[in-house]
Amino acid sequence: MKAIVVTDQAAGTAGMTLVERPEPPAAINGVVVEVHASGFVPTELAWPSTWTDRRDRDRTPSIPGHELAGVVTALGYGTTGLSVGQRVFGLTDWHRDGTLAEYVAVEARNLAPLPGDVDFTAAASLPISGLTAWQGLFEHGRLRAGQSVLVHGAAGAVGAMVTQLAREFGAYVIGTGRAADRQKALDFGAQEFVDLDNDALEDVHGVDLVFDVIGGDIQQRSAGLVRAGGTLVSVVGPIDARPADGLAVDFVVESDRAQLGEVVQRLRDGRLRTNIGNVATLDDAVAAFNPTARRKGKTIISVRS
Repeated sequence: MKAIVVTDQAAGTAGMTLVERPEPPAAINGVVVEVHASGFVPTELAWPSTWTDRRDRDRTPSIPGHELAGVVTALGYGTTGLSVGQRVFGLTDWHRDGTLAEYVAVEARNLAPLPGDVDFTAAASLPISGLTAWQGLFEHGRLRAGQSVLVHGAAGAVGAMVTQLAREFGAYVIGTGRAADRQKALDFGAQEFVDLDNDALEDVHGVDLVFDVIGGDIQQRSAGLVRAGGTLVSVVGPIDARPADGLAVDFVVESDRAQLGEVVQRLRDGRLRTNIGNVATLDDAVAAFNPTARRKGKTIISVRS
């Protein structure tokens, strides 16, 4: 099968190469999926799990990408709940070979059924963005109707999902980003927008929840914007600056079949829109991950048309 592999952490996305690899076997409680579309997060190449296994042993050359939509082609011993020929989508294990390939071996529990009226490209854009937004807002942020949410990167793949879900659940949403992102953030449902290059972030204060996908200085400044009893939620690693009278939570997204079902149902009935910026083939994927212009939205790899 064709697959993209990485062997050199220092090379970043420039070190990706398209090669031939053996098709993976189905493991116990797992399946093999014929990949039709897959998603990739550029920061994966900084994650230890891309390069080593759970015992910290080198596992290169490794196949990156952890989001997929496709069709089950084989079942491992003991696998239940899925069947050969079934359309599925989901989020694969961080420490195993991923989805930038024609086939991938996945634990069955990490996949959800994909309704026939949702195309593979749209489905592949949902797992990381949708689950990150869902878990950050509702599990870690404990969002309630009537609360205010500051969403950093509101025009990005995750931020757009956060904005839409927060609005659906009755929150007041303030988005942030660059000036060029303003209209896109508003289109996804933000009620206000803060241009991080030209507006004063500190003019926002007393929010119930900050959803941070940026980190660094922006994260530190955001801690002071959280009201007493509020929460700063981050997906970019340990939080240095914590709200004075609130909570700080950093988390790593996890696959969850029920939540995948919630997200895809919202896509079907129009409550959620995807934020796909570019669709490329597997043959052209390396170039797609090394764009000359700034990425807008999520890049999806169409493995099979």
